[in-house]
Amino acid sequence: MPQYLVAIQHPENYELPVDAEAMTRDIRALNREMISAGVREFAGGLEPARKAKSVRKQASGELVVSDGPYLESKEHVGGLWLLKCADMNEAVEWARKAAVACRVPVEVREFLAIPAEWKANPEREK
Repeated sequence: MPQYLVAIQHPENYELPVDAEAMTRDIRALNREMISAGVREFAGGLEPARKAKSVRKQASGELVVSDGPYLESKEHVGGLWLLKCADMNEAVEWARKAAVACRVPVEVREFLAIPAEWKANPEREK
């Protein structure tokens, strides 16, 4: 069954809404619903993007670590769910619930399927 990323989008200077306690209850209820439905593989929140570290390979081959997110953006991923759904339509239905519970936009993306030859020969991934 395909896996989908449901990514919670926070604006650059995100602050908890005034109804943060209600939001937390809504998110917990959604997590329980996802678990009961058997779709939730993983869920987690992320620290703010300003606390991120980025690692970039330079033309010289040197790796440079810098403070902050890799991409300059007005929105950043604030958390995520990894869901196992029959198709994109089902994943979007869960994302609709996530947008309501989290009170922010969410993005849904399907994970790339693992090629059959890699499944048959896991040594190939090393």
